[in-house]
Amino acid sequence: MHWNRPARATLTVLLGLGLLLPDCPVPMAPAAYVEAYPLVAARLRTAGPPYDGWASAGRRFLVFDPRDGLAVEVLGDLAAADRIAVLVPGVGSTLRDFDRGLGGVARRAPARQGAELYEALRATDPDARVAVLVWLGYRPPDGVPAAAGPAPARRGAAALLAQLRVLADRRPEATVTLVGHSYGALVVGLTARRSPAGVTDVVTLGGVGVGVDRAGDLGRVRIWAAEAPTDWIRRVPEVRLPGLGHGVRPGDPAFGARPLPTTGVTGHDGYLAPGSATTSAVASVVLAGTADRAVAP
Repeated sequence: MHWNRPARATLTVLLGLGLLLPDCPVPMAPAAYVEAYPLVAARLRTAGPPYDGWASAGRRFLVFDPRDGLAVEVLGDLAAADRIAVLVPGVGSTLRDFDRGLGGVARRAPARQGAELYEALRATDPDARVAVLVWLGYRPPDGVPAAAGPAPARRGAAALLAQLRVLADRRPEATVTLVGHSYGALVVGLTARRSPAGVTDVVTLGGVGVGVDRAGDLGRVRIWAAEAPTDWIRRVPEVRLPGLGHGVRPGDPAFGARPLPTTGVTGHDGYLAPGSATTSAVASVVLAGTADRAVAP
């Protein structure tokens, strides 16, 4: 992905004319809690393959809507968790690729990334009461032009905020870490500014932006960033215009986020892959608000 000057100028004009990113209402996941499990399991069974297999395997979902492409999977015991991570995927993520990954690449699958994080949490502290929400509760942009503006992230943030308020009501003692990959970083960044007090940390993985240009602008919430040297996100222009651009990337040292290690990470989609240092570091942030407890990969 290379943004030369003519391409940037053309994109700016098209977006300004509303030709690439119409701001129309799209479905968003309803906020839900564990009481939704039986109803959602019935929907999975009714939907047929491959979703009926998810129900048969005992997987638990707060939301499943095949028509609108939404799903929120829960790993761990949400009703007892006192450490909760919410993983929000980015551009191109769809329900069809929730398990298999975009283009059939496993490391790009939100469900697999969530499972890697959950296993790292268990490995770091087997006695901890933890849960991971794999939150495909919005419709991510389906390509680079659509991802150039913040409208999808704003809608996603509204839905995610509603979910966080339910968690704050039902698990008021729990601490919550928001983890956003790529465009998902913008969703969690916009959410964090209005989030309940239980949200203590924001983690960005190859994040395109978080809605502000300095870490301190998110207030009380700690913000962490992993940005691998081989990640193409580094070539995205750090601009913010009406309807275009997301400002300074959280992985840019000028932003001021707390850095996370990226040893073992290749490209844009390998942050939560098996063996990456980032996965263990994120688990440590979720458990303790520090990257120092990470289990060596």
